Amino acid sequence: MEELQSGAAAPAFSLLDQDGNTVGLSEFAGKKLLLYFYPKADTPGCTAQACSIRDEMPNLSGLGIAAVGISPDQPAKLKKFKDKYDLNFPLLSDPEHQTADAYGTWGKKSMYGKEYEGIIRSSFLLDEQGKVVQAWYKVSPKDTVPFAKQALAG
Repeated sequence: MEELQSGAAAPAFSLLDQDGNTVGLSEFAGKKLLLYFYPKADTPGCTAQACSIRDEMPNLSGLGIAAVGISPDQPAKLKKFKDKYDLNFPLLSDPEHQTADAYGTWGKKSMYGKEYEGIIRSSFLLDEQGKVVQAWYKVSPKDTVPFAKQALAG
């Protein structure tokens, strides 16, 4: 797994959102984007992370930042998650983890002594040209928004 560094071009993606519509990185050209990868919809950490972004969206929007969450979940599960927590940003489905691979967020994990492959919770702040401003791998759910705001403050 190769991690993206500041200044790198963000890998393009085209994925289905929670409503089955195709959403690509190019749709965010001209905007900053808080892009985050999370392991599984409607689990405690992922819910805390998504709700913290939801709650900060008015402030983020005011700073010219859009947000997108990506997980391996299918669109129907993402729709339930989005509706249950009234999330105000798109959730994208990456079941084959090709986008996660491209961003270096798919890799070895372990829980209770068992190793497996999955999403490594990560977030990225991308600039208006689709370049990585900052990348945070193994980010805590509660740190996603503060780290992004801190990166903007310079």
